[in-house]
Amino acid sequence: MKRLFLCSSFADVADLLPELVGKERGTVAFIPTAALHEEYNLYVEEGRAALERLGYTVEELEITQATAEVIEQTLERNDCIYVSGGNPFFLMQELRRKSADRAIVRRVKAGALYIGESAGSMIAAPNIAYAQVMDAVATAYTPNFCDFDALGLVDFYTVPHYGCEPFEESAEETVRIYSHLSLRPITNTQAICVEGDRTQIVSIDSTPVSGGE
Repeated sequence: MKRLFLCSSFADVADLLPELVGKERGTVAFIPTAALHEEYNLYVEEGRAALERLGYTVEELEITQATAEVIEQTLERNDCIYVSGGNPFFLMQELRRKSADRAIVRRVKAGALYIGESAGSMIAAPNIAYAQVMDAVATAYTPNFCDFDALGLVDFYTVPHYGCEPFEESAEETVRIYSHLSLRPITNTQAICVEGDRTQIVSIDSTPVSGGE
């Protein structure tokens, strides 16, 4: 049964994770790759610290520096996969380049918990073309990016940071432009819990805030 915890800011909602996994703790393959070229990336260490506070053992897996074999082995020996925020296009480019995208999908289908923060939550969708409003596609690190296919772990599209600065306008515009998609806007204090066919938005303020599917 697939299990996902998708959020905007993991440090803000980490205390909601036990609602999905119960008392279960384990090891985490921690992928910070999306933030490699971001000016602001404090959230990466905040996410790592939140996992450790919850009792998880964290093993970093920086995709650009790992071979396909190392990626496969690291994902296989860890119970969970954590994908941090940053640029979703650079992230997918690097995952695809090392065949890590397919390896992640296999592990999630086999039961590994997937935790996605911001960009990490967006790439769980079937396609990330909708992320163009919130992030730059053509950068010095993604000059020829043109394949918007993503992991396809879920059939909906997470819109992180909804109503939250500095993404308030871009998130709202994303919802307006891509209203034909099955969008799931979430704030920084909300998370989407997926367990099998059941999907539910939970919140630090009031849990849950919406029914499952």
